[in-house]
Amino acid sequence: MYKLDPTPLTSRDVSKPLPVLPLRNVVVYPGTLMPLTIGRPKSLSLFEDIDVGSLLVVVTQHDEDVNDPNALDLYAIGTVARVLEVYTDTRGALQAIVQGVERVHIGSFSQEEPYFSAHVEILPMVPLVTFETTSLVRSLRDLSNQYIEMLIKFPAASLDVMSLAESPLHLAYTIITHLTISVSEKQDILEEDDSEKVLRQSLEILQGQIEALKISEKINLEVSGELSKNQRDFFLRQQVKGIRKELGEEDDEFAFIDEMKDKLVKAQLPPDVYKIANKELKRLGTIQASSPEYTVARTYLECLAELPWNVFTEDNHDIENAEDTLNRDHYGLEKVKERILEFLAVNSLRKDGRSPILCLVGPPGVGKTSLGKSIAEALNRKYQRISLGGVRDEAEIRGHRRTYIGAMPGKFIKTIKRAGSKNPVLILDEIDKLGSDWRGDPTSALLEVLDPAQNNEFMDHYLDVPFDLSSVMFVATANSTDGIPKPLLDRMEIIDVSSYTVHEKTEIAKRHLLPRQIEEHGLKPKQLSLKDDALQKIIVNYTREPGVRNLERELAAVCRKFAVALVKNECQKKTVRVKDLNNLLGPEKHIPETAERTKMPGIVTGLAWTSVGGEILFIESTRSEGEGKLKLTGKLGDVMKESAEIAMSYLQSNAKTLNIPFEEFSKNNFHVHVPQGAVPKDGPSAGVTMVTALTSLMTNVRARGDLAMTGEMTLRGNVLPIGGVKEKVLAAHRAGIQHVILPERNEKDIVDIPDAVQEEMTFHFVSQIDEVLKIALASN
Repeated sequence: MYKLDPTPLTSRDVSKPLPVLPLRNVVVYPGTLMPLTIGRPKSLSLFEDIDVGSLLVVVTQHDEDVNDPNALDLYAIGTVARVLEVYTDTRGALQAIVQGVERVHIGSFSQEEPYFSAHVEILPMVPLVTFETTSLVRSLRDLSNQYIEMLIKFPAASLDVMSLAESPLHLAYTIITHLTISVSEKQDILEEDDSEKVLRQSLEILQGQIEALKISEKINLEVSGELSKNQRDFFLRQQVKGIRKELGEEDDEFAFIDEMKDKLVKAQLPPDVYKIANKELKRLGTIQASSPEYTVARTYLECLAELPWNVFTEDNHDIENAEDTLNRDHYGLEKVKERILEFLAVNSLRKDGRSPILCLVGPPGVGKTSLGKSIAEALNRKYQRISLGGVRDEAEIRGHRRTYIGAMPGKFIKTIKRAGSKNPVLILDEIDKLGSDWRGDPTSALLEVLDPAQNNEFMDHYLDVPFDLSSVMFVATANSTDGIPKPLLDRMEIIDVSSYTVHEKTEIAKRHLLPRQIEEHGLKPKQLSLKDDALQKIIVNYTREPGVRNLERELAAVCRKFAVALVKNECQKKTVRVKDLNNLLGPEKHIPETAERTKMPGIVTGLAWTSVGGEILFIESTRSEGEGKLKLTGKLGDVMKESAEIAMSYLQSNAKTLNIPFEEFSKNNFHVHVPQGAVPKDGPSAGVTMVTALTSLMTNVRARGDLAMTGEMTLRGNVLPIGGVKEKVLAAHRAGIQHVILPERNEKDIVDIPDAVQEEMTFHFVSQIDEVLKIALASN
């Protein structure tokens, strides 16, 4: 029993800064004893500098989960306490016994390192009202005795302290210290300045605790009969099990438990996971087979046993074999294949099995998903694919908790289970199409999956145990990086997979598409063939796309037509030529019209970037009598509208240089339209095209039909660089354009364009708009 010092403190005792000890889940009141376990670094530093008998301020922190609180994390009201004893327990932990002395208000902090120290002010209490105090204290003592009788585990030492408590406040504080209430409620009582209110609040809380105990006792009496019945059923089931075992009769329920135990051992679960699984298996033996919990536990154990916790496929590190596989499955894409080979070479040199996350970005139909298949084949790993397009529920990634009916693991755990290997190649298809709503944000859940520093302990909600995903090779695909959040994009290495040229499409059709369609339509390779010029005609005039999906559809249509003729015995073998295409595929769907569209002044061919590759677009302008107004149509975005306004301002300020009569601007209204009006368009790269179209209109000089352009323009006539050069140039090449105007600062991007395209096209690099006009409006 500690001897308490009843001497009150004075302002002189707290005139200097006192050390401050932050507490978690504990509130110390004046006149009460409190044992404390000291473990945090700052707290240990504090007790190195003070002795038994020293004063310190103990104050509770707002959030118990904060391990290293700052001044804002602490309540403003605390208690000055005296250290009565400091010792080290049998486990080596530092323990301290402190006695609360006075309530104080914590003012300014004088230091935060190596521990807190602050100026404090003693808070006086409002005196008790003598007429009501006696009744309050009597009621408080009676209720506390009743509570102690109902609660067996009430600390024995506290009984002595309560019996000796002379001060009503001391009694109230002692009772509240040992009640099971929230820290915020205890802190509210500490912050109360009125002594009578403290007694009343303590009385109300104690009454509530007693009522809760009475209700709990009533519930225990009601369920005791049910519990006894369950115990009886359990013992009877155990006896039945023993009788059946003696008779040699196997019970399916018991057989499953033995079988599952063998499966868990064979699965080679990590020690921590096996401990949890074994505990769940033992619990399963105590549950009736008819209970819903039995099915939940059984399904969970089957999932744990079927996961490949320690199953790996051996990697094939033959880089030449990988190169042959990529060249066999994909024509072109040289830089992409070169980067993949670098990736595979580095992966073969690393011993930890970890690898960066690749993200193949490009328009549809260019072979992003099939590249992932080739990587898996080259490495001799299992191949699996997860389609992320339209996934909006976070539980699709992390799984559902087992408390829900029909709970199941997330997509990643199910895919690993299906692969049967811990190191498959996993294709994350359409990662840019993920959504988010009230059910959660799956992109945020993917951060843990795709972060090599975290995915070695991926927590699926259904498993509720860590699973190592660090050996999985993730390959994501996307049409554009715009839809991928920055934190997720930061965890991936972007590899651009761009559009194919006409030559590349021709080779892909001959090597892959046509043979596949011939086989799928039940034909023989020698029965059907296409001339190169016929293939190129289909590519240019029947399809206009960055990839080859529509091309394969057209080839499938050719195969179907031939199949009909073959079944009718009209022909047994056919070589498709250009002249046959009209009968097989109908009229041409895409006719190069660039030159025809620009035969009139005021029309210029521009280039645009979209998420599915590059496109050409026409900027049309016209004028009519009016007051100098500018009208813009074609579903243009704000930035594109501003480009038109900049173009008009530039022409007005340079009208004399461009030989445009200034009255043209005041006597006419101008209309700029971008066709395909249902398609939204935006971006600054149409600036040079806008000013060229308006200049062509006002000078009555038509633009060149074999030329397209792109670039942002300033009010001063400077041409600024743009993005998506490769996609835009390939779009111009598909449209049969021979000349392209590009900003001078984009000249470095030409290296990304295939050599075959560079040989067929002429590039004009400009820095000023007058250079653009000189090239585009030249005699043609």
